[in-house]
Amino acid sequence: MVAPHVDRTDISPIGEPMRSRRHTWTTSIRRHARMTPDAPALSFLGEVTTWAQLERRTDALASALARRGIGFGDRVVVLMLNRPEYLEIVVAVNRIGAIAVPVNFRMTPAEVSFIVDDCAAKMLVADAPLVQLATAVAQRCGSVRHLVVTGVPDVLGEHESFEALTDEVGDPAPVVDVPEESVMLLMYTSGTTGRPKGAMLSYSNIMSQTMTALHASPIGAQDRPSCVVPMFHIAGIVSFAPSIHVGAVMLIQPLGAFDPDVFLDTAQADRTTSVFLVPAQWQLVCAAQLARPRTLALRTLSWGAAPASDAVLRAMAQAFPDAENLAMFGQTEMSPVTCCLRGVDSLRKIGSVGRVVESVEARVVDSEMNDVAPGEVGEIVYRGTGLMLGYWNNPQGTAAAFDGGWFHSGDLVRVDDEGFVYVVDRKKDMIISGGENIYCAELENVLADHPLIVEAAVIGRSDPTWGEVPIAVVVTSGEQVSVADLTVFLDQRLARFKHPKDVVVLSELPRTATGKVRKPDLRAAYGGSDSALTEHRI
Repeated sequence: MVAPHVDRTDISPIGEPMRSRRHTWTTSIRRHARMTPDAPALSFLGEVTTWAQLERRTDALASALARRGIGFGDRVVVLMLNRPEYLEIVVAVNRIGAIAVPVNFRMTPAEVSFIVDDCAAKMLVADAPLVQLATAVAQRCGSVRHLVVTGVPDVLGEHESFEALTDEVGDPAPVVDVPEESVMLLMYTSGTTGRPKGAMLSYSNIMSQTMTALHASPIGAQDRPSCVVPMFHIAGIVSFAPSIHVGAVMLIQPLGAFDPDVFLDTAQADRTTSVFLVPAQWQLVCAAQLARPRTLALRTLSWGAAPASDAVLRAMAQAFPDAENLAMFGQTEMSPVTCCLRGVDSLRKIGSVGRVVESVEARVVDSEMNDVAPGEVGEIVYRGTGLMLGYWNNPQGTAAAFDGGWFHSGDLVRVDDEGFVYVVDRKKDMIISGGENIYCAELENVLADHPLIVEAAVIGRSDPTWGEVPIAVVVTSGEQVSVADLTVFLDQRLARFKHPKDVVVLSELPRTATGKVRKPDLRAAYGGSDSALTEHRI
């Protein structure tokens, strides 16, 4: 591993021939700017950025950063909404060998400050709507020397203008050869189970994922993929990788409350050919499309970040019968895809996340790192070209994650005789009740088929007799649902010991910005031993 904090000032500027051989985004953008300068690279709210413009702006930004003392290995935190400037600053940071750190803007100042302090960021780049949050963080964190904000005058108080940096005149940035094993992105995990950990992703990691994506669903320069999910998430930022490689325009969608009708109308107007959404979004989109069908250019529907129920997958097939359904499964530490379920198998293997991709080596093991038999449940562990270098500033966390020489995913899976992987649960979510293993994901999947249940999350509650019992936290279509109702529904579907012993009805489930249910919040509210059961025990 190349330690990202090592002083690389000894690197000498080199000529173009070596730099042009590197598998980096800056190399691809430079190539497209030379070969197809007027072709569109980015599109946002009707405004188009060509490859030549993207090259000029990222070069100017890189020079401005270098003049402010940002160099090889330095960290720059990005606290922005979805917009072209997001990609521009990431590319500019990488041009000089620095490390971009995308951060979830929905976090509190204390949460963002932890990340900024942990990586000792020298610069924070923020959107104008987030200036209050960014200012609070910059004031709390001593490492931040520069705060750059979009959409403000040249200088506003202690803020510098993003646009002023792109127009600034001065010495150009030094030409830096950035080896592919260097850290490109520092992606902090969601932190739903504790303090976030910064996964160090290299240029090689991202190129590996580029090839994985192109192999799963080939695109060309004529395609029009769309980025709807937040760009601070690994699924968002890496969604640009195939487009940057082949020279396709990326349609960037602004963030806000997700409206399925607005999404479908925009996809129709933009002639969107592919999009990644989380299952909760696909559920809404399918209902909207079935209610008012649009004529769309969509040929690839992909999903991930959270499990998709059988009901959602059937709805996708019904609403978009001519599009390929592509499941992309993985995690940030693998940058991120490890398994892919291609369209040809999507209905035949419904419920599976697909086979392990070609760039990944995987095993399914027990707690002693012994391989389990096919069909048995175990933890899936990984090696491969997409695997992170480790956790930033966290040798203990890195050592634990790589125990036994393999990366421990925390996902409990089983593999069928054709090599298709089925996620049973997260290791930390498994409930042990009276010595029996209960997998929350299995119960959630069945509950999603209940006619009155819109969404379901299952948690464990401590119990003096059984140790733990499953609790169903659900969103309904307006009707009340009782344990007795669920018993009748589940009796022919699951063994009695797997049935929920309590049901909690909410108006909505708490979620992270990437669509994952915040189970720690549910456990805190409904998982304690002092939480009285509202229904009888089964």
